[in-house]
Amino acid sequence: MQHTPHQPLQAAAVPSQRTPVREEQAGPWHAEAVCRRDEAGLFFAPSKEPTASRLSREEAAKQVCARCPVMVDCREHALVQPEPYGVWGGLTAAERRVVLARRRRRDIELKSTASAGRIAAAG
Repeated sequence: MQHTPHQPLQAAAVPSQRTPVREEQAGPWHAEAVCRRDEAGLFFAPSKEPTASRLSREEAAKQVCARCPVMVDCREHALVQPEPYGVWGGLTAAERRVVLARRRRRDIELKSTASAGRIAAAG
């Protein structure tokens, strides 16, 4: 469901410790984040948000992220932290969990392949 001008987005109650860009954090990417100029409620779900509203809000947040020059830096921050809530770097919390799971599997496979290579070279 796409957000249209006739459907106002529902503002969210945003936990102050989980805003998309925190003033007190150092880091050059924060200053360039497009979300600094947008409503923070767009990036975080209000309590008991209906699914259709959530999907619409997340899509609108992702559109903001898509035009952001520091989207990749923001995404990496959210993956490394890891940020448990909200849209960061164009990914929802659920999408970030999938990325992290894939990274863990890839790391395990790489370690396994490296170990197999060392064993074969020693044999």
